Amino acid sequence: MGRILGIDYGEKKIGVAVTDPLQLIVTGLPTISNSDLIPFLSEYVANQDVEEIVLGLPHHPDGNPAQLAETIQKLGAVLQQEFPTIAIRYQDESYTSREARQIILQSGASRKKRRDKHLVDKISAVLILQNYLKHY
Repeated sequence: MGRILGIDYGEKKIGVAVTDPLQLIVTGLPTISNSDLIPFLSEYVANQDVEEIVLGLPHHPDGNPAQLAETIQKLGAVLQQEFPTIAIRYQDESYTSREARQIILQSGASRKKRRDKHLVDKISAVLILQNYLKHY
């Protein structure tokens, strides 16, 4: 079994999470800038056995795709070309940022930590991947 990567795509920053090789535990990786995604993934895939990449796909409350959905689907096509042996999947990411903020608040983190967008992106990526694994 290979690892599964989860991605919370944002216009500036990208949260990344990964499973262990048995696909039981999800861990957040460092948040990266948009321009660093392909180099980061290339290096990661070269050193780890990655089976799938799961992209969070945002939807509006009525179920229609959010504005960023088209950009994420284009990213999925680029990733499929870059990494043809890795399956590209999508997972509804509705409300993961809100959930991540709530988790940080409930953890008792300091005000500075609660405002750290990098932490929110990382936890959102973890939530996307955890949700995906439940449907897997």
